[in-house]
Amino acid sequence: MIKKIFKISAALFAVFLITTAITEQYAYARAGGGRSSGSRGSRSSSQPSTPSRQSQQPSRESKPPDTQPGGGFLRTLGTGIAGGFLGSMLFRGLGLGGSGGGEGQGGGQGGGIGGGIGLFEILILGGIGYMLFRFYKKRKEGSEGGIVAGSNKSDLSAIKTSGPSFDETNFNDDVLDMFFKIQAAWMNRNLSSVKSLLTDEMRDTFQNDIDSLLSSKKINRLENIAVRSVEITESWQESGQDYITALIYANILDYTVDEKSGEVVGGSKTEPTKFEEYWTFTRPSQTNNWKLSAINQA
Repeated sequence: MIKKIFKISAALFAVFLITTAITEQYAYARAGGGRSSGSRGSRSSSQPSTPSRQSQQPSRESKPPDTQPGGGFLRTLGTGIAGGFLGSMLFRGLGLGGSGGGEGQGGGQGGGIGGGIGLFEILILGGIGYMLFRFYKKRKEGSEGGIVAGSNKSDLSAIKTSGPSFDETNFNDDVLDMFFKIQAAWMNRNLSSVKSLLTDEMRDTFQNDIDSLLSSKKINRLENIAVRSVEITESWQESGQDYITALIYANILDYTVDEKSGEVVGGSKTEPTKFEEYWTFTRPSQTNNWKLSAINQA
């Protein structure tokens, strides 16, 4: 009995690893991989504040690219099912499934534990349950972690006095410039032109992703980038640093190709991707040296 429990536990752990590996193949989607990363100082554990305009306008549907990790609930569900298939084969390899009959049930019962629901069905349900749990947890964190809209710009006046010639309109223009420069460097798989625009943590994050692209001989192509809006949603000061978070709403053709053949291996060359991301920038107070410190998915 103990041996069987150990085998089942090992198999379930293997299914988890398989599911994770399948999910990670979608890691290439614009700069940052279409995921949250970096640091927002003391607010790193909370979701960025939601701008008040979103309560007045219809919500925009965000269509993640095929290369995005966790790209929607249906893909996540599909990943869980794929893990179930592979896990089922693993169980049979361990002698815990198949048509040979379960222990203690005689020759008439096959493919399941104790003649009940089959191992394949258990793995499918387990994969779905795990993904549902992750989906619910992410939704819950997003609803609890935000800062109340309306107070999100309360420290802009302090930032205006802590550094040279700060202007909100000019800052939004600077965000656009940095956004395009960073995306171009990402697509070229070379960060040398934007090192001064990134914190050490964000530079390391981008570089790790670029190294993965280079080693797998893939190129993430970004075309027809159209930024529809940039809006400051939060600003604050702490430990001698100024922080500003801006919500960027854009659409883009985002796809990944094989370096040699040019074949599309992820994303779409014809279907634009709409996305909203919170980009947080920081600078030492009394300077104008803004750097990208975090990206959070809306």
